[in-house]
Amino acid sequence: MKISFLLHNAYGIGGTIATTFNLAHALADRHEVEIVSVLRHRDRPNFALDPRVSLRPLVDLRHEKEHPLHLRPAKVFPVAEYRYRQYSELTDLRIGESLAATDAEVVIGTRPGLNVHLARQAPEHVIRIGQEHLTLDNHPPRLRTTLRRAYRRLDVLTTVTEADAAAYRRKMRLPGVRVEALPNSVPDPVLPAADGTAKVVVAAGRLVPVKRYDLLIEAFAQVAAEHPDWRLRIYGKGEEQARLRQLIESLGLYDKAFLMGAAAPMEAEWVKGSIAASASNFEPFGMTIVEAMRCGLPVVSTDCPYGPGEIINDGIDGRLVPVGDPDAMAAALLDLVRDDERRRQMGRTAVRNAGRFAPVPVLEQAERLIDEARSARGTGRPGTPPDRGPIPRRIQRTLVSQGFATRDAAYAVASRALRTVRKGQR
Repeated sequence: MKISFLLHNAYGIGGTIATTFNLAHALADRHEVEIVSVLRHRDRPNFALDPRVSLRPLVDLRHEKEHPLHLRPAKVFPVAEYRYRQYSELTDLRIGESLAATDAEVVIGTRPGLNVHLARQAPEHVIRIGQEHLTLDNHPPRLRTTLRRAYRRLDVLTTVTEADAAAYRRKMRLPGVRVEALPNSVPDPVLPAADGTAKVVVAAGRLVPVKRYDLLIEAFAQVAAEHPDWRLRIYGKGEEQARLRQLIESLGLYDKAFLMGAAAPMEAEWVKGSIAASASNFEPFGMTIVEAMRCGLPVVSTDCPYGPGEIINDGIDGRLVPVGDPDAMAAALLDLVRDDERRRQMGRTAVRNAGRFAPVPVLEQAERLIDEARSARGTGRPGTPPDRGPIPRRIQRTLVSQGFATRDAAYAVASRALRTVRKGQR
């Protein structure tokens, strides 16, 4: 079977690119796999690509940035999508041509705008699978309206958490579309797991406001005050670097907290630590959390929507603390800093529990979804997801957070009213 991924830019850096490459590599053991990259801006991808996986760019920005069609706005790619300004009539054309000519049995879109292309332009014989790497509630109402209309032509929609899958089923009403959670996979580690003896807390990710490294640094100041022999290492780069460096200096942590720059792969850095930390306000999945756990580190994380709470078992293989609370973060870190045996035991448990995000179980789930979608096409019936029983209380809480259900309802009423007014003006 041939499987094709439709990706924004395979030559960039980001969690969606990494997890797409991981799944493509795993599928290549039993299938013909290609990645179609809408954009290209450099000679080679940043991430290593399995030679069995072919890579085909559609628009090469090194030569086509000033192409007349690329200077015109896109008409298929949705206006409300975050990446809209990077798309154009040229990308509309090339994506449409690629989908029309594809010989793949299965095409997988990897972001909302590309899922819209897939739903509207893929041939009828193709199994269309859309992936959601953010969350439904993260999208503006205008985009959700577009997705609600377009996604009805998909066969399968996958999310990275059960909470987001439940939100899609409840809010979007997509008859005939199989909506399932398919977590991201993390490759098997090649280095021995951390032994929990190093007095180092490790964090990694883009240095951007939503990641709240400022909160982590403030929390670590409390750790350092009680245990001055511990260190904090933050890996990544981004717009917050100068501000974070200034914060470190102002708190007197110049010799205890360090901005290490970007590191890829991170495995060699995770195993040098004993605790990992994430202070994000929003984490659709949490690739770095899984990476750290697979390397033997218990993770102290905010319980933000939606990923951390579905990855970490609080008090078993890590700790979950309220969003935006530096004191709670500091207290959880100190619990592990003070108790060597508990820290090491949680690290060993983290390795075992994170095994469910290894390539093999995720691959098996992906293949099952594909096979069931193909069977459903043959019978003319949509695939039926198994009954999972009641949604856990913690997930129920996150589903109603931030009042998105109310806002969606209000937006729908306003849209109907506007259509009525327009009809009366004709």
